[in-house]
Amino acid sequence: MPQTENRGVAKDIATGIVVTILIFAVTSYLPIIGFFCALFIPLPTLFYRSKLGRNRGIIVPAAALFVMTAVLGGLAVDIVFFLELLLLGFALGEFLAMDLSVEKTVAYTCSAVLLSGLLGLVFYSNVSGTGIFDLVSAYIAENLELTMVLYESMGVSEENLVRLSNSLEQIQYVLVRIAPALVIGSTLFITWINLLLARVVLRQRGIFSPDFGALNHWKAPDPLIWVLIGCGAMLMMPGNSLKMLGLNGLLILLTVYFLQGIAVVSYYFEKKRFPRALRLFLYSLIALQQILLLIIIGLGLFDMWLNFRKLNSDKIP
Repeated sequence: MPQTENRGVAKDIATGIVVTILIFAVTSYLPIIGFFCALFIPLPTLFYRSKLGRNRGIIVPAAALFVMTAVLGGLAVDIVFFLELLLLGFALGEFLAMDLSVEKTVAYTCSAVLLSGLLGLVFYSNVSGTGIFDLVSAYIAENLELTMVLYESMGVSEENLVRLSNSLEQIQYVLVRIAPALVIGSTLFITWINLLLARVVLRQRGIFSPDFGALNHWKAPDPLIWVLIGCGAMLMMPGNSLKMLGLNGLLILLTVYFLQGIAVVSYYFEKKRFPRALRLFLYSLIALQQILLLIIIGLGLFDMWLNFRKLNSDKIP
């Protein structure tokens, strides 16, 4: 029996490593599809951490990281991004095992990932002798250039390319200053997506998953609205520092209300018994259409007052 069990564990570890590497390869080499695939990089690490335990589960991200570092010829920005997503999956698995509330699980996971990323950035900044601001600015500038190349290959008109090229400095200026909000917001979003997916996968495989209840009943804490109003007020104050602080806070909170808006949408999809294929299509549409993103944020925000799901009258499981 122990030998059979060891073979099963070895097979699970090998499968986890291969799946993780494949997802990362798609993310790196297929720009448009890869953007969406990056959301799922933490999932194999999370799953095998939950299935195999901490000591065995950590082999999956460690081995996948080692292989991809060797393939890419050393430490690169893509590897750092890969490392943070692997850490996110492992940390989320750890906090799920602690059976915490959904808010604490997400908050602790995001905090662990963001803190490690910040420490790594500070360390790299000291080693390279380059300031953090300059590092971030150079990284954003490089990605904007890559975006221009991508647009060229997609056949964007010369007129639009010239117009975009002339605006690169202004775009870079804004992106550098809202980088904290973009990083925090994306970490929060990826954590939430993987939490939702993990609940389904873990339950199907009979692996422990905390009972958070129906997450399409979730809503942001009511006092958070005052923080949102405060961030909005800071945008009208003199001084760029206060405005940028307010803008960063606003973007992070809008991500939170987007998640609440998605919960509202999911609630009505379930209530009206939309077919799974139609739900997938509509969620994809939301991801691709900016105007729909704004509508979903509005749903989440106004749900604070209008209570679209009538949660007080429903029996929440």
